[in-house]
Amino acid sequence: MYGDSLVLEGVRANLERCPDLQVFLLGPSQDKPLEAIRAGCPAAVVFDMGATRPDFLLSLLLQPELLLIGIDPETHQALVWSRRQESAVAAADLVNVIREKDSDSETFQRERDEGN
Repeated sequence: MYGDSLVLEGVRANLERCPDLQVFLLGPSQDKPLEAIRAGCPAAVVFDMGATRPDFLLSLLLQPELLLIGIDPETHQALVWSRRQESAVAAADLVNVIREKDSDSETFQRERDEGN
């Protein structure tokens, strides 16, 4: 179990090397994680795919502004949920996906504000 959290923490730490990215690490014992995610407004949420309840994941999927990064600590495989289909084989690839998502959100917000 200890090694599992190291894998997740490693993914989070790699992503946060970029100072403009805020990443939330979802732990199994967090109190009120949905409120913490909403308050922090992270660009991405990293979680253990085997330890996170499906009903909670559904509540995260209903928030389209979030990029969800599910990690299987045993196989070191990641599954990324976003509006786009992208290949991400390294932390730098995930950073690019996050930045594209943020850019798309800003464009959408700007167009919505302008009435387009």
